Amino acid sequence: MTLLEQLVENIARCIVGKDEAIRLVVAALLARGHILIEDVPGVGKTMLARSLARSIDARFCRIQFTPDLLPSDITGVSVYNQKEQTFEFRRGPIFTQILLADELNRA
Repeated sequence: MTLLEQLVENIARCIVGKDEAIRLVVAALLARGHILIEDVPGVGKTMLARSLARSIDARFCRIQFTPDLLPSDITGVSVYNQKEQTFEFRRGPIFTQILLADELNRA
């Protein structure tokens, strides 16, 4: 069994009945592409992204988009460190390997 087949099989253990979606997600990963998954609530979109991240040992982060979401909520902010008397950049969720942008239409 190839490494690719093992990856698909590992994700399929978590996501039942979505074989086509799993194959497409893995294909997009290999092509270094982006993925837009649209479906009704409760069918495993978040679980698919999480299981992909776990299967390849990647960092996963989820952003819940809302109308009041600020760009700094995504990119991060500079925070003043009084002890060091310098600004420190605190990375936002965009600095991850697999990012799930949930409810993107609300932003």
